[in-house]
Amino acid sequence: MKKSTIGWIALGLSMIVAYSWDSAKTAWIKSGIHLGLDPTAGALLDWNLTVGMLLIVFLLSLLITLIQKYTTDQVALRALKKQQKAMQKEMKEAKSDPKKMASLQKENMALIPQQFKLSMGSMAYTAIPFVLFFRWFNDYFLAAGNPKFFGFMGWFIFYLLFSIIFSSVLKKKLDVA
Repeated sequence: MKKSTIGWIALGLSMIVAYSWDSAKTAWIKSGIHLGLDPTAGALLDWNLTVGMLLIVFLLSLLITLIQKYTTDQVALRALKKQQKAMQKEMKEAKSDPKKMASLQKENMALIPQQFKLSMGSMAYTAIPFVLFFRWFNDYFLAAGNPKFFGFMGWFIFYLLFSIIFSSVLKKKLDVA
């Protein structure tokens, strides 16, 4: 089976899991995840909400980065990114020529599906676990009264912000395209 097909199947399954999280028919999934994450990630968050969340976000970012590195064709991804960068430079130079600009934009758009296809394999390994983790986060923070990080930030924005920061640093350190 092709990687892209597996990726789409994983994405579909993760959506099914996300939507059926509170269903009585799939209560075993929810209770199993809580059984594993409450004494681990939950204990970290109970110990110190901000530091625990930073550790969890860092570990998840590290896991995603390692999966991306070893499940994608790094050479092909680097070549695509190099090609896109060159095209962006050409587009800056062609601002005054609408015809050339349109042609370059069309070429650039043709690269997006290729990049998506190359990246889809890593999604197959991360989609379902991350949906389960996010559903658990939602349960945990609802039960904790939706605490705010730094006095104003909800858990999702906190996760998003720090995962971007950690992922950027880890991708550079681990040489991931």
